[in-house]
Amino acid sequence: MATISTHVLDVSLGRPAASVGVRLQRRDGTAWTDVSRAATNDDGRVAALMPADAPAAAGAFRLTFDVGAYFKTRGVESFYDVITIDFIVRDPASHYHVPLLVSPFGYTTYRGS
Repeated sequence: MATISTHVLDVSLGRPAASVGVRLQRRDGTAWTDVSRAATNDDGRVAALMPADAPAAAGAFRLTFDVGAYFKTRGVESFYDVITIDFIVRDPASHYHVPLLVSPFGYTTYRGS
């Protein structure tokens, strides 16, 4: 079964972004189905977004990060409310790590290891 993790770094502070809400969804036809929800830990990480009992399958997935609430908690105005990253799981036996580098007015992502 594919495993999916994430790591959120607040580049405006140069440190992990703790308590960011993260939602994982899977595309079923034209609809998106919730798979799990979590919040980043003190190190900005969610180590396991795919439930252990989830069937192994390739397909389209979506991560949604609630960065608006994170910045609001810090008292910082943000251009973004949520950031959504769509990606493809091609090998259900692989690990997929999707880091997010975020600031109030920009973000970037990549496939990590």
